[in-house]
Amino acid sequence: MKGLLYSFMFLTAVAVPAQAQSPGGTLAKIKAVGEIRLGHRDVSVPFSYLDDNQKPVGFAMDLCARIVDAVKEELKLPSLQATLQPIQLSTQIPLIQNGTIDIVCGPATNTLERQKVVAFSNTIFVSSIRAVVRKDAAIKTFEDLSDKPVSLTTGSTSIALLLTRGQEKNFGVKQVLSPDHAASFLALTTGRSEAFVMDDILLAGLIANSQAPDNWRIIDDNLRTEPYGLIIRKDDPEFKALVDKTLVATMNNGQFAELYAKWFTKPIPPKNVNLNFPMPAPLKDAVAHPNDKGV
Repeated sequence: MKGLLYSFMFLTAVAVPAQAQSPGGTLAKIKAVGEIRLGHRDVSVPFSYLDDNQKPVGFAMDLCARIVDAVKEELKLPSLQATLQPIQLSTQIPLIQNGTIDIVCGPATNTLERQKVVAFSNTIFVSSIRAVVRKDAAIKTFEDLSDKPVSLTTGSTSIALLLTRGQEKNFGVKQVLSPDHAASFLALTTGRSEAFVMDDILLAGLIANSQAPDNWRIIDDNLRTEPYGLIIRKDDPEFKALVDKTLVATMNNGQFAELYAKWFTKPIPPKNVNLNFPMPAPLKDAVAHPNDKGV
């Protein structure tokens, strides 16, 4: 009887590690349904937006394509389907949490507050929160926006940052809220606001693709420098490890720099506009020293 008991204990001890090695969390879900679901944005140039054929393209989409390939290899599922799901800034986290999507392929600021409910990949970009105004406007700092209507995108970190600056410097603005960046920029170009506060690279994309790019400028003042990461589900170390490993590989083999040049320093669709946005120093540091630090 003791021999049988020891044999059972040995088999159990062997079985547990084997079971622990099987995919769990997001990877298990992907394997079970035979697809990985990618959340994409419509107007977040050059990270995730629609081209002339209504196809999602961009820097983040290209990075996600490499992650999809890594998942296929990890799960040994070469025929794995990648399903695309349109999302907005205000819906990206809820859709991750409820399982509708598995990863957000778009610009998302990695904040300590958001880390309470979702996880982020290693940093893929570093931006500054600034404001776009009319080229001839007498606006150089955020304090110059006092009592003026200002475009803000619902769910963006810009809202709280501008409010904090206002409290520190004793000024307030009239918020003009819109559901996405395109609508926020439209409010500015149609005269319903005098500035649009958002990440500088997104503002650069909107300006470059506008009808009159020379009419607009981005002020030098900034509210905060922010790291971007790809959003994934919280408490899923296995999937996060695969995502980060894939990103680090692209950084080490030169693919990351090539993709950056493709989307930030060369003509991009749909209008073949060049954003002329060289890799900023904080991003170079994040590439040299990969991390997922939030702000």
